[in-house]
Amino acid sequence: MTVSDRRFSRIAVTLCLPVLATAAALGVSASRAAGPSAAWELVDPDHLRVCADPSNMPFTDESEEGFENKLAELVAEKLGRESVRYEWFPMATGFVRNTLRSNRCDVIMGYAQGDELVQNTNAYYRSAYVLIYKKGDGLDGVETIEDGKLAGKRIGIVQGTPPSSNIAAAGLIKNAKVYPLMVDTRFAPSVAETMVADLVEGKIDAAAVWGPMAGYYVKQADADLVMVPLVKEQTGSRMTYRITMGVRPSDQEWKRTLNRFIRDNQDEINRILLEYNVPLLDEQNQEITQ
Repeated sequence: MTVSDRRFSRIAVTLCLPVLATAAALGVSASRAAGPSAAWELVDPDHLRVCADPSNMPFTDESEEGFENKLAELVAEKLGRESVRYEWFPMATGFVRNTLRSNRCDVIMGYAQGDELVQNTNAYYRSAYVLIYKKGDGLDGVETIEDGKLAGKRIGIVQGTPPSSNIAAAGLIKNAKVYPLMVDTRFAPSVAETMVADLVEGKIDAAAVWGPMAGYYVKQADADLVMVPLVKEQTGSRMTYRITMGVRPSDQEWKRTLNRFIRDNQDEINRILLEYNVPLLDEQNQEITQ
C-alpha cells in the first residue's frame, strides 16, 4: 500500500514517449511476441523490476522480508521471470517520479486504487484502518470510534489519516497522541511499530492505524492485542481501501498480464497476506481468514 496515506505528490508527471534505443535496450523485441499493444512497452521481459522502499516493513525492505517482497517472488515465478530486481527509493514525495515514471522499474507492488499517479491493476486485496487495544483492559467489544468506552482514553492517531477526523468529530482529540505521517524509516521505526510499542507499554490506551501496517506488529507484540477493522463507522471518512499494483499508464498489456496473474493466484496472494496478519475484507466487509 502500500496505502500511500497520500504520501505521494499529487503533481502529474509527463511521461515522454520511449525512444527506440531505450526500447531495444530493455528487450522490446521480445515484448512484441505478446501482441501489438505490447510493442512499445518498456517492461523488462526477463526480470521483474520492482519499485520499492528499502526500509518499509511489513511491505518491503532490502532483506526482502516484507509481504510485497514475497508477492513479487510469486509474480516472478508465475510469469516465468528469471529474478526479481529492485529499484530502491524511499516511499515519500518523488517516489513514483524517480522510479516507475523514470522507467527504472515496471511495477509498484502495493498502491491504493484511484490514485492518478499510476495506472492501477485490478485490486488484489481490500483492507481497512483498524483500532487496536489490549484485551481485558476495559475496551473489549469496542468496534467504532464513536463508542462511549473510548471517552477519556489516550488514542494514538496518525496525522492526516482518515481516523484522525473521526476522532476529532467524536470529541476524543483532546487526549489523543498524534504521530507523524511522514517517517524516514531508514533512521527511525515505522509509525505503526512505534504505536504498537506505545500501546504495549501503556503510553496510549488504543491506536487507530492502517491495518496492513498494524497487523505485522500486532502479531509480534508481547501482549494480547485486539485488532478491529473500522468498518462500522456511521459518519466521517472512508476507512476501507482496495489495493492494486501500480504500472505506467502506457503499459496496457503489462496491466492485463498482472490482472491475469491476480485472477489466477488469488488464493496464494491471500495466503501471503494472512501470514503477515493483514486484515483482509471482502466486499461485504467480512474478514477473510483463509
